[in-house]
Amino acid sequence: MSAATDWDGAPFGGAKMAAMLGDALLVYRRDDRPGLPFPGLLDLPGGGREGEESPAECVLRELAEEFGVYLAPDRLHYHRAYRLGDGVTLSHFFVAELTEIEVGTVRFGDEGQDWALMPADEFVADEDAIPRLRDWLIEYRAVCSKSDRN
Repeated sequence: MSAATDWDGAPFGGAKMAAMLGDALLVYRRDDRPGLPFPGLLDLPGGGREGEESPAECVLRELAEEFGVYLAPDRLHYHRAYRLGDGVTLSHFFVAELTEIEVGTVRFGDEGQDWALMPADEFVADEDAIPRLRDWLIEYRAVCSKSDRN
């Protein structure tokens, strides 16, 4: 686990975030269009890198575009980079805690079918959730659980 501002400058494709209110995740159902990766599946905020932005800048911009929620970088309390299935592309995963007020300000963007707050346990168990995001969330929860015991 590293600080959200830790980034070695390595190229990356994008970033995703578990934006949480307690143990509930901000999720959305992806559009169901031909050619779209993971059509119709449950997804987390995030997306592809634009320009020279850092992983934190990328995920925070995507959260604002997709949900109308604006967070400062210091709100990101977990960060990990993962290599995607091609063995080359890096993607970054973050976790941030939301407030009830922030969830109340959600303004769903034009990507996806709908959004919801979903218990993390349900997301992890849902076959409609993007598999790698389920795995990343499981790992985050294991790390947090282990650090809580120490």
